[in-house]
Amino acid sequence: MESGIWNLESKSGFMTITINHFLIVSFLLFGIGLFGVLARRNVLIVLMSVELMMNAVNLNLVAFSRRLSSLTGQVFSVFVITIAAGEAAIGLALTISLFRQRKTLNVEEASTMLG
Repeated sequence: MESGIWNLESKSGFMTITINHFLIVSFLLFGIGLFGVLARRNVLIVLMSVELMMNAVNLNLVAFSRRLSSLTGQVFSVFVITIAAGEAAIGLALTISLFRQRKTLNVEEASTMLG
């Protein structure tokens, strides 16, 4: 096996997984997350979509880090995961507050939480 390239056994021999495969999966994850943020009105779905977009970015960081034989992308990915955990905690607190006050999780109702 060559360094930096993953091989999977198939019927015809070996299939090489390149960085293009990781970029395609990352693009699809980011696209699904972007659609969820733009098209949905439920706060929980929007927060999950943002998390999906962050995971797509992490996949890109780790893939390029492995391709370039550098740990910088992987270290930065750990920081992104930490930020995502904080974002999830704050988002959950805001979601609980919105539900207690308005009895709904509609994003449009969140704009009425002023003051």
